Amino acid sequence: MKLQNTTTGWGRWAERLGAAGVTHMRRVPTRSPKPLRPKLLAGSRMLLCLYIALPLDLAAQDIAAKVFTHADTLRGSNTPQRSWWDATFYDLHVKVNPADSSISGYNSITYRVIKPAREMQIDLQLPLVVDSIVQDGLELSARRDGNALFVTMIAPQKAGTKKTISVYYHGKPTVAVRPPWDGGFVWAIDSLSRKWIVTANEGLGASAWWPNKDYLADEPDSQRVAITVPDSLYDASNGRLRSTTPNSDGSVTYEWFVSNPINNYDVAVNAGHYEHFSDVYQGEKGKLTLDFFPLDYHVDTARKQFQQVKPMLQCFESWFGPYPWYEDGYKLVETPHLGMEHQSAVAYGNHYKNGYLGRDRSATGNGLKWDFIIIHESAHEWWGNSITMKDQADMWIHESFATYAEGLYTECQQGKKAGAEYTIGQRKIIRNDRPIIGAYGVNDEGSGDMYDKGANMLLTVRQLVDDDSRWRGILRGLNKTFWHQTVTTRQIEDYISRQSGLNLGKVFDQYLRTTKIPTLEYKVEGQKLSYRWSNVVRGFAMPVKVTTATDRLGWVRPAERWKSVAVKLNRPEDFRVDENVYVNARDILKPVADSTTARKAQ
Repeated sequence: MKLQNTTTGWGRWAERLGAAGVTHMRRVPTRSPKPLRPKLLAGSRMLLCLYIALPLDLAAQDIAAKVFTHADTLRGSNTPQRSWWDATFYDLHVKVNPADSSISGYNSITYRVIKPAREMQIDLQLPLVVDSIVQDGLELSARRDGNALFVTMIAPQKAGTKKTISVYYHGKPTVAVRPPWDGGFVWAIDSLSRKWIVTANEGLGASAWWPNKDYLADEPDSQRVAITVPDSLYDASNGRLRSTTPNSDGSVTYEWFVSNPINNYDVAVNAGHYEHFSDVYQGEKGKLTLDFFPLDYHVDTARKQFQQVKPMLQCFESWFGPYPWYEDGYKLVETPHLGMEHQSAVAYGNHYKNGYLGRDRSATGNGLKWDFIIIHESAHEWWGNSITMKDQADMWIHESFATYAEGLYTECQQGKKAGAEYTIGQRKIIRNDRPIIGAYGVNDEGSGDMYDKGANMLLTVRQLVDDDSRWRGILRGLNKTFWHQTVTTRQIEDYISRQSGLNLGKVFDQYLRTTKIPTLEYKVEGQKLSYRWSNVVRGFAMPVKVTTATDRLGWVRPAERWKSVAVKLNRPEDFRVDENVYVNARDILKPVADSTTARKAQ
């Protein structure tokens, strides 16, 4: 997803959903290996409790109150009405009507029955209206609870069998006000005042415009995306184009097919006056088709800017393994919003500029040598689309790795030092406002620090591994082991620890579950260095490289108690900590400036 330099989106969500649903709060531990499964509230009953930082080993966290709604629980948890069935195929057909900003269509959901049940949750957000729900030729009844439909099944649902249910609907979907940071349909016009219609709905959810099981942990194995638009427009959606069918009413249907698992929020409408050109990349798995869809008047500019795709793929395949979607191809599609990682159809709106809309987020100059959206959003094909979070709380798996990939691409193009400088430069953006991991089971994402702080955490872990060949093997191994899977934070943490041979549990605790930055307190007395960690979780003992001799770095292994080691420094000022590790350092022999000292210095 596209990050922004201001605030994260949680506040807007709290306002929007809190005003519409029954509000409750709950006590959420900072570290929870399993999603919380609160009892669903009914009617106007309310439950209030605190969202506070636990357990005791992370007790230094600030107490933070968050308000979650009944709707959040229905959206973000594996409810009993979801858990009994596994989506295997979505057959989506949507007609887009720009004249009145409405849509209509149906989705036929094929699913495997895990265990017998009588009620099924299907998500379709208001104000969209269900016309009918049909299975085996019979129309089914359903009750609506906010954005969720609870369908009463008539036919027996026998474990192990496959069934299909079709939901027909219509209406005016939510309109995105600030896409891609808030979700919905985008009814835009291009520079020639022509219709330009796209979708962007990560976070808000795909159910903002089509009915599905809007739960991240369950993806269909494949999907048809058939989009009907006025015949003046071309729709570029996910996967490969199977057919183009003109209709008698002046519309045309573009039938796309995705042959791999896909996140619901990745499914996209991109309808505009596009020009198409293509290329082929010789990658690790053979020929990969590259298809580009700029607006027609941008085609010459796009041919130049999109030349960055091949070196990007070469770099990322080297670091992460094969591009995950050879069967579905790679596309870049121009959009009126900044960008989004729509699988096999990456949304691009960076105005054909290098950097982030022409700016370098690292302030090093290195980020102006490549196009931010091409690099960051394409990295999500590995981190986010192939390897996908099971719960929104673990969104760092998508964004930390994709942001770290920016530094790796810089390294591929400009060298290792430049790559590290780029990631280090992003530290000034880190806010440490709240933990990176959010609350489980309520569709809650954590701090926006999942981007830049998460990338610096991964840069730190690379230093601890201290072997670039092994580090590359870990990144490629993650993509091989969790290829086309939904995962938890615990799975990612455990894999990295196991493959590195390091116990990194406390490191992940520190950076993902607290807002505290480790501080190396030290003092140099003669040729003796004393040191310890402060501002850390209990048991934190991360090794770090420091100057043990003038102009030479060596490992020390601090803990929370003082340790000492002999050093060979010409002067105490020669001491420094490896800048590639995201920590603070404090010389305790130097006085800490208070406000009075600061005023005198001025």
